[in-house]
Amino acid sequence: MNSSNLKQSIYQLIVETSTNLPSDVRRAVQAGNNREDKTSKSGTAMSTITRNIDMACENVGPICQDTGMPTFEIHTPIGTDQIEIEEIIKEQIALATKNGKLRTNSVDSIDGTNTGNNLGPGTPVIHFKQWRKNDIEIKLILKGGGCENKNIQYSLPMELEHLGKAGRDLDGIRKCIMHSVWQAQGQGCSAGFIGVGIGGDRTTGYALAKEQLFREVDDVNPDPILANLETYVMENADKLKIGTMGFGGDVTLLGCKIGKNNRLPASFFVSVAYNCWAYRRLGVLIDANTGEINQWQYRDAAEPKQMYEGPSSTSTGNIIPLEIDENGLTEMDIRKIKAGDIVEISGIMFTGRDAMHHYIMEHDAPFNLNGGVIYHCGPVINKDENGKWKITAAGPTTSSREEPYQADVMKKTGARIVMGKGGMGPKTLKGLQEHGGIYLNAIGGAAQYYAECIKEVLDVGCLDFGTPEAMWKLRVEKFQAICTMDSHGNSLHKEVLESSGELLKQFAVK
Repeated sequence: MNSSNLKQSIYQLIVETSTNLPSDVRRAVQAGNNREDKTSKSGTAMSTITRNIDMACENVGPICQDTGMPTFEIHTPIGTDQIEIEEIIKEQIALATKNGKLRTNSVDSIDGTNTGNNLGPGTPVIHFKQWRKNDIEIKLILKGGGCENKNIQYSLPMELEHLGKAGRDLDGIRKCIMHSVWQAQGQGCSAGFIGVGIGGDRTTGYALAKEQLFREVDDVNPDPILANLETYVMENADKLKIGTMGFGGDVTLLGCKIGKNNRLPASFFVSVAYNCWAYRRLGVLIDANTGEINQWQYRDAAEPKQMYEGPSSTSTGNIIPLEIDENGLTEMDIRKIKAGDIVEISGIMFTGRDAMHHYIMEHDAPFNLNGGVIYHCGPVINKDENGKWKITAAGPTTSSREEPYQADVMKKTGARIVMGKGGMGPKTLKGLQEHGGIYLNAIGGAAQYYAECIKEVLDVGCLDFGTPEAMWKLRVEKFQAICTMDSHGNSLHKEVLESSGELLKQFAVK
């Protein structure tokens, strides 16, 4: 095999998967965009998503800043040197990371050290199988941490919130799937896709669920029972009115694929792999002799070439411009903002996520955050030819992970605004009331859209945490997000969770 050609082919697969959504996903997102009320928060969020998809293609930049855990499914002809393929994949993963097409996402599970090149024990994930064909098939999925954290596994029989008893039968499976969509809310960047694995053991059940995400969005399940179940879920999931980003709306789910394995008599697992709208998976058939790409998979001439159809702000409603300098904002500035308002920030902003919140609990923050903004974001960032830091992807991460820390961090540092996606819980909401703060929900996955708002990297703190976890001091212009939790105890996330929970009850009856 020509190793040079194979390296180029695999690198191209990695870059295209990170920056260019496949045809079937584009059609599903476009259909969702057409169904959503354009004047609603969910509708304008969906419009921002389509704009971001176009920008990622134009910039050849990551669609979402969380480029996930690279997972390869590979079929090789008998006799192929799989060790060479694995070595080349790792080499090209490191190169794509260096070139800013992947974020540095591989960290030690004990001390949190970031390897800086996306390599390490278990990273990337590579699964090999042989087949009796002449080409090499390589499929890649990049599934981010936010949607990965909304994966869920059920062990039947069990009681499900709002649905009651789920037994070891088709009705129990149906209830589990509907519950899985409800529990994801906006934290998994809805509108999303789900892969479902019925049966197996705990490990193979999850593997089967993720395998379903390699199916075409618009295929038909060869098992008529599972095909009917997929149709049922797609016909009813939107009735939960969770909507894009969990803002409440008409489009909650864009695809559902279900597979089954045999199981032990004592075990009955239903495993669900949730995937966000940024459903990044592509595949190639490679000539086993030349190493060149013979065919792309998941691409066809019917894909929408241009997704974005018109002007977009983050939402409709009252737009409140905030100019933030080194002195920050006052409590009076914040108390005027209500849940549902659009906030447009220009000036100084700081990123801070998991490691930083944990650090600030025990140490002083790297910068003066009094009156400032903490953005839950782990950007893709590299140095340009002049040695200056340049952020190329900067969407929000899931905020719920910071729930144990957020109120205490805001009290300690004096920060007035926290921003991320998916909302936060009662401890943070109480802290916002007491301290005089707000939570802003940015559009999950819209990494190119928000990177354009970041005009300059001013400084960095705790860079030894790795670029995603460091605190970056930024200068931004017209950075829009929706206030979904205000200083008066109002939370749109709580409202949608409760209202969708009531709607979920209708699926309790067989």
